[in-house]
Amino acid sequence: MIRKLSIVGLLCAGLVAVALPAQAADTTTTFTLSGSSLSISAPASKSLGSTATGSASLAAQLGTVTVTDARGATLGAWTASVSSTDFTTGGGTANETITKSNATYWSGAATASSGVGTFTPGQLLSVNAQALSASRTAFSATVVVGNNSVSWNPTVTINLPAAAVAGDYTGTITHSVA
Repeated sequence: MIRKLSIVGLLCAGLVAVALPAQAADTTTTFTLSGSSLSISAPASKSLGSTATGSASLAAQLGTVTVTDARGATLGAWTASVSSTDFTTGGGTANETITKSNATYWSGAATASSGVGTFTPGQLLSVNAQALSASRTAFSATVVVGNNSVSWNPTVTINLPAAAVAGDYTGTITHSVA
């Protein structure tokens, strides 16, 4: 009986040896995942409405501003800024100009966001509104991982000087991101 088991054991061992591959080859496999761009969009135009001369101010939301970060960063960051030109009517004389220092901006909270990161409004509340006499931070993101986006609907207030004349005033509010 011992002899039979040994022959059976040898036969089984031979079958296992036949089932194993005689050779193996590894293939190191790679691919590239490339990032895209960092972009910002804002309304092309916006009427803040109208008011009578002698009014103290005029305020309205500008419309949705969105930063899209498709760079696929690891622990990345970005800052969106806002700036303004003066607002003029007619010939742009002193009484036909409302300077950018009379325009204030507050971003408010994010209206939408996606991805991983810490998204921080430049001016969360109306009491944090800042004059656009200089470029201001509108929104920022830190510790971003992969693709992300954030949107907000800022409020712009124009403080109207008493000497401002009647007319259709035009200026440009610019959002940028880096």
